[in-house]
Amino acid sequence: MSETALILEIKGNSLDDGPGIRSVVFFKGCPLSCLWCHNPESKQVGAEISFQADECVACDTCLTICSLDALSREYPFFVDRQRCNLCFECADECPSGALSRAGIDMSVDTVVDQILKDKPFYDTSGGGVTFSGGEPTLHMNFLEQVLIQLKSQGVQTLIETCGHFNMNKFQEQIYPHTNMIFYDIKIIDKNNHQQYCGRGNELILKNFAALYKQWQKGGVEILPRIPLIPGITDTDKNIEDIISFFREMGVTKTHLIPYHPLWQEKNQQIGIEVETSTDIELQHWISQEKIKKCEDKFRSAGILI
Repeated sequence: MSETALILEIKGNSLDDGPGIRSVVFFKGCPLSCLWCHNPESKQVGAEISFQADECVACDTCLTICSLDALSREYPFFVDRQRCNLCFECADECPSGALSRAGIDMSVDTVVDQILKDKPFYDTSGGGVTFSGGEPTLHMNFLEQVLIQLKSQGVQTLIETCGHFNMNKFQEQIYPHTNMIFYDIKIIDKNNHQQYCGRGNELILKNFAALYKQWQKGGVEILPRIPLIPGITDTDKNIEDIISFFREMGVTKTHLIPYHPLWQEKNQQIGIEVETSTDIELQHWISQEKIKKCEDKFRSAGILI
């Protein structure tokens, strides 16, 4: 029987997740719980129900369907998640799509078939498929099977990872079948990493060091990426700590990911109260001045952006 995994979305025609035109497969579930996660609906391993208030046409179809009184306009986020049993009947019948299922169980063959529909775009643009999330390495068996099939079809693949995974399994199941790795380095101080990401970073930094050394010896290319989160990852101290770590590893290139506040609205869609309402910096897009300041620090250290 084919392996399955919960998939949030397979997005085509992406130009931001690796070289060329790409499809991006977003897995559900992540070992971290970063405060600013731009895909908060990907954190939990299980399926969830999502409600987009601006899409609701107030037809009351869902209120009639739900026998558990789990839906009401009196509830803060429309859905009482203590009452809801995740039958998803309301989402299935919602005519506007305001209620939807976050996480669809998909087979390896289904994912591969959907990806291969866009193979001509990959071939003509030097693109391919990016596996993101959430965290794709939570689904090692599934991901391995997909990668093997895509490799046999000549499709280039890229893994976006937070780095918190079992290295032995990664080396055995994922590394031989992929072409590139985007690896997020967020915070160097382990206590701050624990506070803002829900886990320490010892395994993440250890795994990065091992994979970067492999690339230096002719292995799979790996690019470290840094999300610039106002007051958290973009501080002078954290940027300087990252630069020091990169120097130890011999890193010569990185990519900075500018912050945007859209995750806060997405949090509300899955019933999570935003806890940063008093933090003015996190209410706005990061400024171009701040981005340039961070870029200049890396360039001054001889690290390309």
